[in-house]
Amino acid sequence: MRPRKCTREILLLVKIMSNLQNKIEAILFWKGEPMSRKRLAEILSSSAKASDGQGRIGQLEINEAIEKLKENLKNRGIVLIEKDDEITLGTAPELSPLIEKLQKEELNKELSKASLETLSIILYKNGISRSEIDYIRGVNSSFILRALSVRGLVERETDPKDNRRYIYKPSFELMSYMGIKSLEELPDWAEVNGSIEIAAKNLEEESKEEN
Repeated sequence: MRPRKCTREILLLVKIMSNLQNKIEAILFWKGEPMSRKRLAEILSSSAKASDGQGRIGQLEINEAIEKLKENLKNRGIVLIEKDDEITLGTAPELSPLIEKLQKEELNKELSKASLETLSIILYKNGISRSEIDYIRGVNSSFILRALSVRGLVERETDPKDNRRYIYKPSFELMSYMGIKSLEELPDWAEVNGSIEIAAKNLEEESKEEN
């Protein structure tokens, strides 16, 4: 019976690791920006506890799942990019000519309604996280933020209040293009900025209640 029991345990471990890989890949795809291994462990531990009551997922398990995911992504169009403790999904280097062509086409296109909406939120808030933008718009904004960054219209930097996340700000190029010297010159700046601040605080309160 021992060999059979051992086999079952091995199969269970393989299944768990495979699920971890899939979850990490899904989170990175949805997030659309670098994430720390520690943050991934926190999210996946919380998810595991909520779904089946399992305990904390350790850093070792996360690292092993990331290595397996990296191996599984070989010879595909997507690669895992690592920098210090952070990881993100990116396109394979050999496909860079195709991506550059698409980027040039994107730069020549007019901004969509969704892009203008996102850009307006960033302009009036001047330092807002993707989750706050998503909350205000009601939809995921990852790809729009990426496109705006490629165009040089917005800049991304580490949030001074929480170094685990990023915030987006309007670029100097955008302000120069709009012909404004400061964001306060925007129409109804104080009123719109106040409304966005309230929405951001509502999201913060909801997040605290969930935790």
